Amino acid sequence: MNVTEKNQKESGRVSRFPEHGPIAENGKEILLSVKDIDITFGKGENAVRAVQDASFDIYKGETFSLVGESGSGKTTIGRAVIRVNPLAAGEIQYKGVRISGKIPRSLDREVIRNVQMVFQDPAASLNERATVDYIISEGLYNFHLFKNEADRVRKVENMINEVGLLPEHLTRYPHEFSGGQRQRIGLARAMVMEPELVVADEPISALDVSIRAQVLNLLKKFQREQQVTYLFIAHDLSIVRFISDRIGVIYKGRIVEVADAEELFDYPLHPYTHSLISAIPIPDPKLEKNKVQYVYDPSMHDYSEDKPEFVCIGHDHYVYGNKKEIEEYKAIRERGVPLKPIQIAGPDTAAAPQVPKETVDEIADAQFLNTPVHDTGSIWYTVLSFFLPVVGIIAALLFKRHMYIRNYKACKKGAVIGFTVLLVILVIFVLLLVLAVI
Repeated sequence: MNVTEKNQKESGRVSRFPEHGPIAENGKEILLSVKDIDITFGKGENAVRAVQDASFDIYKGETFSLVGESGSGKTTIGRAVIRVNPLAAGEIQYKGVRISGKIPRSLDREVIRNVQMVFQDPAASLNERATVDYIISEGLYNFHLFKNEADRVRKVENMINEVGLLPEHLTRYPHEFSGGQRQRIGLARAMVMEPELVVADEPISALDVSIRAQVLNLLKKFQREQQVTYLFIAHDLSIVRFISDRIGVIYKGRIVEVADAEELFDYPLHPYTHSLISAIPIPDPKLEKNKVQYVYDPSMHDYSEDKPEFVCIGHDHYVYGNKKEIEEYKAIRERGVPLKPIQIAGPDTAAAPQVPKETVDEIADAQFLNTPVHDTGSIWYTVLSFFLPVVGIIAALLFKRHMYIRNYKACKKGAVIGFTVLLVILVIFVLLLVLAVI
């Protein structure tokens, strides 16, 4: 970058994006940077501060997830990134160039071309008067991203196949599809543009549970093949854990914790993060019935004198708190003992014994799949594993690897019983043989 381009960049008069964004201290390229942004709706006494002092970076090629309860400001930030919601303060940078506020038209077109969004409501985000073919092709037309008509048709048909629909669907209209199919059309519309950054606003919330894993795997496939970067917005932490590289937790418009996915699940330091993880449903009804729900109470913080800050406590782990809380968080993290926020109440005690990390991992994995269609745990798996325990153990391992938890437990149960019966028969045979010899 020459001196003129540098001066233009600093003054916000850049007309195009550089090839690469700035490099962070960890050596990664920063694709999107959100810096101390405030988003306010309304004016005067009726003004609502939806987002306040939110800051985070998204590195190229990663999936950064924003999680929080409904109304916390996740979608508001996502819409600000695509320049729909204006900022009251702060700025958003893409590859080091400010894209919030008033920018040149040429730069605005580049933002539209490179940053796409999959909206939460697929019905409201699709033009009911346009065919699916035109909806997916609209971006291609606007930016002329095809060589000829045959190339456009090929791109559209390939994309519609990728998201699990058929080429004959291209001549239909959005009202002829279910909510899940509409969401896949929205995903195809975004991905056909081959964007660098996709803001995915709960893209699987409208999908059937049987195909959620397929869509998430599809998103990961696009990421591997096209180096797509995701800002993934959701409230289901088990799904977020599967797809994310890093996670940001937001509460009432304020980012309270940011860390790598596994780091956050092992060390949920902020009490609100703790409450979100403890709310993950457990597939086992007995455990779920006795689970202790941790409820976050914001009045537990005393910020009257010691004002809170959003600081890094090490391990690329950022937490919001005052000096006293930050010191406590650092001490917990430096002990290096993973926390266990999911707790099950004992039958005779008010205390809640903690669930082992392995159980928590299994719970999260099982919830992500949300019970696959063929994960029935049929009694026949148990019966067959009883008579063929070796085959049963192999089947159990395969089911566990592919997250079919009920089938895994059924095969494991039958195999264990089968091996036990074989062992008893063997012991009895040895005893009879010894008695015969004597």
